[in-house]
Amino acid sequence: MDIITDRTFDEERALYESRGILLRNCRFEGPADGESALKESCDITVQSCYFNLRYPFWHDKGVKINGSELTENCRAALWYSEDIEIENSRLHGIKALRECRNIRIKDCDIISSEFGWSAKNIKMENTRAQSEYFMMRSENIDFRNVDFKGKYSFQYINNAVFENCFFDTKDAFWHGRNITVRNSVIKGEYLGWYSEGLTLINCKISGTQPFCYCRDLRLIDCEMTDSDLAFEKSCVEATLTAKIDIIKNPLAGYICVPEFGELIMDDKNAKCRIIAGRKAICNCRTCA
Repeated sequence: MDIITDRTFDEERALYESRGILLRNCRFEGPADGESALKESCDITVQSCYFNLRYPFWHDKGVKINGSELTENCRAALWYSEDIEIENSRLHGIKALRECRNIRIKDCDIISSEFGWSAKNIKMENTRAQSEYFMMRSENIDFRNVDFKGKYSFQYINNAVFENCFFDTKDAFWHGRNITVRNSVIKGEYLGWYSEGLTLINCKISGTQPFCYCRDLRLIDCEMTDSDLAFEKSCVEATLTAKIDIIKNPLAGYICVPEFGELIMDDKNAKCRIIAGRKAICNCRTCA
């Protein structure tokens, strides 16, 4: 492996088609304002480097980044690449990760709108993220101890597991399929609409109009606070551990809850069974 240390690169495609190099304490910035520094490269290790130019890792294979900074000027940093490991780094440029696969991110700080689009096989742990349209259309996702803040997250994702996470978001999981969330806190508006196969286990959930138009929705031992107009037109099986404010016209299944503030069942197609404590209070034909 060739080792490059304490260098500054600013020209176009400065290290194009590199093979088997270690970059240590290098900087990618300067008056030439060049792009695509490491495009079409493979087996690249990056340690304690600073990236202040656009598109450094496109069409790469085998990228390891540790202790480095990708600034807000380093837009679209990793596209069309695979076999990526990023640790203890800051990813602060817009669209930092897209159309990539086989990705592991650990102990990082992400501030990047439109991060993670169409990614496949991504693991993330012990990481903070701020974004809009985070992880859209990605699949095979495994997140542990991720703290996320932003809007329109996890739309159209497939096959995802989230554990011990904190999400302060809006419109999360729309049109998502086969998603499991465990031991997590989710705050937001319009959570989970149009999802299919969304399961939440031992979660704390809050926000207006959650889980509408869902199919195969399951909540197991979850707490829903400050949640109104929930479950409209959804097929749901839910066991809730605390009072919910308003339930509105769930289509089918059952909802077990200690108590609720209001139940709206004015849709003739709403036939979900509602159980408050041990008593079924819904008078629809299915429950009668």
